[in-house]
Amino acid sequence: MSSSAKALEPAFQGAGQRVGTEIWRIENFEPVPLPRSEYGKFYSGDSYIVLQTTSGRGGAYLYDIHFWLGKDTSQDEAGTAAIKTVELDAVLGGRAVQHREIQGHESDKFLSYFKPCIIPLEGGVASGFKKVEEEEFETRLYVCKGKRVVRLKQVPFSRSSSNHDDVFILDTKEKIFQFNGANSNIHEKAKALEVIQFLKDKYHDGKCDVAIVDDGKLHTESDSGEFWVIFGGFAPISKKVASDDDVIPEKTAPKCYSITEGLKPVDGELSKSILENNKCYLLDCGAEVYVWVGRVTQVEDRKAASRAAEEFVNSQNRPKSTRITLIIQGYESHSFKSKFDSWPLGSAPSAAEEGRGKVAALLKQQGVGVKGMTKSAPVNEEVPPLLEGGGKIEVWLINGSSKMLVPKEDIGKFYGGDCYIILYTYHFGEKKEDYYLCCWIGKDSIEEDQKMASRLATNMSNSLKGRPVQGRIFQGKEPPQFIALFQPMVVLKGGTSSGYKNYIADKGLNDETYTVDCVALLRISGTSVHNNKVVQIDAVATSLNSSECFLLQSGSSIFTWHGNQSTFEQQQLAAKVAEFLKPGAAVKHSKEGTESSAFWFALGGKQSYTSKKVAQEIVRDPHLFTFAFNKEGKFEVEEVYNFCQDDLLTEDILILDTHGEVFVWVGQSVDSKEKQNAFEVGQKYIELAASLEGLSPYVPLYKVMEGNEPCFFTTYFSWDFTKATTHGNSFQKKVMQFFGLGHTVESQDKSNGPNQGGPTQRASALAALSSAFNSSPSPRSSTASRPSGMGQGSQRAAAVAALSQVLTAEKKRSPDASPVRSTGSPAAEASPFAGTKSENALSEVEDSKEASEAKEIEVAEPLLESNGEDSGPKQDVEQDENGSEASQSTFSYEQLKAHSDNPVTGIDFKRREAYLSDEEFQAVMGITKEAFYKLPKWKQDMNKKKFDLF
Repeated sequence: MSSSAKALEPAFQGAGQRVGTEIWRIENFEPVPLPRSEYGKFYSGDSYIVLQTTSGRGGAYLYDIHFWLGKDTSQDEAGTAAIKTVELDAVLGGRAVQHREIQGHESDKFLSYFKPCIIPLEGGVASGFKKVEEEEFETRLYVCKGKRVVRLKQVPFSRSSSNHDDVFILDTKEKIFQFNGANSNIHEKAKALEVIQFLKDKYHDGKCDVAIVDDGKLHTESDSGEFWVIFGGFAPISKKVASDDDVIPEKTAPKCYSITEGLKPVDGELSKSILENNKCYLLDCGAEVYVWVGRVTQVEDRKAASRAAEEFVNSQNRPKSTRITLIIQGYESHSFKSKFDSWPLGSAPSAAEEGRGKVAALLKQQGVGVKGMTKSAPVNEEVPPLLEGGGKIEVWLINGSSKMLVPKEDIGKFYGGDCYIILYTYHFGEKKEDYYLCCWIGKDSIEEDQKMASRLATNMSNSLKGRPVQGRIFQGKEPPQFIALFQPMVVLKGGTSSGYKNYIADKGLNDETYTVDCVALLRISGTSVHNNKVVQIDAVATSLNSSECFLLQSGSSIFTWHGNQSTFEQQQLAAKVAEFLKPGAAVKHSKEGTESSAFWFALGGKQSYTSKKVAQEIVRDPHLFTFAFNKEGKFEVEEVYNFCQDDLLTEDILILDTHGEVFVWVGQSVDSKEKQNAFEVGQKYIELAASLEGLSPYVPLYKVMEGNEPCFFTTYFSWDFTKATTHGNSFQKKVMQFFGLGHTVESQDKSNGPNQGGPTQRASALAALSSAFNSSPSPRSSTASRPSGMGQGSQRAAAVAALSQVLTAEKKRSPDASPVRSTGSPAAEASPFAGTKSENALSEVEDSKEASEAKEIEVAEPLLESNGEDSGPKQDVEQDENGSEASQSTFSYEQLKAHSDNPVTGIDFKRREAYLSDEEFQAVMGITKEAFYKLPKWKQDMNKKKFDLF
């Protein structure tokens, strides 16, 4: 990309030089860096630019720039934010994905940077707002929406703002209330509790009460009455009125236009080949509009393309929630590529590689650091945790319609023409038995054997009540935890099953099946327990490699051959394999260059061979996806950004793609038929990712059931086993985590009727009447903000009038008009008993005073992820910029180890590594603290486990 001679924007100096979030606010039409203490607060009168820097699979930085426009921001400020976003992209080398974010309609990706939510505030820099900390506490009412990310909106502090369909949070000085509308969904109820924990910690120092009020629930009368009194007494809730914010834009078939040619439609098949690198295009998908810019376009062309997209959306009268995303050639997102009929993977260097040197030179000339811009050094494979040793392993060979148990002495031998079922039974921690159940598919096996292996493995899984982690593994793509089970693992040519034998006979093929007397060459390339696989290859001299060891079998003779660049571990494994294949046989050892004539004769004569090392191992890069089938039946996925364990909702099936494995995670509350389709879902995802992202179609595929997640799955999360084993739907689980495991929840049928009269309205009216007549003024009630002029007498009068109105309405309502309870809701709703109080349901108003004086039960307050600058989970101890803790004690590595003989006490055991001195940290971990805390959380945990600091 050509860069203008314009001076670099001073506010962007040094931007994008570290992983994390950076924010600028537009002030007087200039970007001004925002203090980190203000991250997560967005004023409706302002515009902001948010840069998110992440580390890509190859080590180079990836960038997303979002310009956020408040609902009251001026048109000029919004325009400045859009233009400055393009300029920031130019500073970063022209490779950032750019997003327009409208207040109240932010993208999931944007909101994922600020968990659990962003805080919308009225005012702006031009209005001279005060900091929240400087103001008197103001009672606020919010509506909380969203399944995995929360869209929190402040609404007028009025009874009329509530409805039966949404979840509301009333934040008063002494108490936070969650009001669950009768038609609200369980996921929004659960997310509201996360927001309440955040508000409690941030604005109440963790010292206020919390109550959950269910729409019309008799058993929450005291809290319900207190809630309605704050609004001046209960009155029937009106039906929800639809607004512009509720309009969901419709997805349409993608249409492509050339911006360079004045929004001219591009005819023909929608394929990658129509996009020229010196032009800009607009892809209209209805709910989202993409702008694609070629990598050799000018900065001014990109600014014009951004303006053209804004004008296009406005001219079409699209809803506010229509998204605009600008994408640079070579950095196309998964969702963008999936809109095309074809997106072939090119072999040419990516835009990243092609332009990296040029961009680095440009930034260096401008005085900007080039960290993350230069070509990264090779990245070593991050090995996921292996399964616990000492378990029981059983292997079956698929033979026709049955399976045959493989003798113990042959476990570890796999023939490429066969299929096998492997069951490993082991213990993890204090849990009962865990199971690892896999099908291994030989590359030359027949289709009937492959299907039979899958069917029989599923039957075995069902007989174990679905508890095993069930996998499908193809020859040549064995994952570390699979290889580690077999010491050694040897893959041989040919097959022993009847299906394979019949196949080669029918085709008239030679039977190359390995025997103890044949000529066979086996390559030994692994150096560790997780990769020391041995494979039989063609027995010719050209198959040798100086960086590896080989085993040559010829009749009764057996040779080991050590390449000059081979390792001691490989040489040891060669001797072990020789004993495994031919126990007790005399082995002839030879180093490269000292081979006997008999050795070369067995290989058909001496020939030249390579000394090139084997290809680099897999670098894992985890991404979590949800999936759906569109109207046409097409399989589609959406990424869950900056994911955590809380995103694994028990009602859902999700896909975790690490690039080394694909996991299909199945929640316990998923329909039983859908549970059986997990492998089909995984296969559809693999086919999609293979066509768009270059994922191997033979990648290992696992089905993981909630509550039985293995260590090589949980390592990609900050895993809490308590959450994983808590029963109930999403809301019930969250209530038990918030209030403590002893807190009771009950199932609640969800009414889908538009009318929420009868018991719902009557219960709320009774509760408000009870509270108004029986509650005496208290310090708590006097501090809560109420509508002016509302005294206790007025509250009582309002409560009596409300009850009278409800009872009159019930008399007029015919029996046939009563709401009908739905019996087919997809997931049972839940509602906790009495918020933070334990009470019995009240049948009469006179009993309410005694019940309202019931002793409050203290409840646990679990830590939740906080709103902050980084996408990863919040660290328990505040850190300086390098991730190290300021002014704290340090201890020796021997004391800090999890299995130390002289353990330290009084520290945060979740962060043992932080108490190492900088010098010892680098000596133990092999990297600096600063570099360590820039790693993704799952990589940090993996390293901590490796060095016994987890």
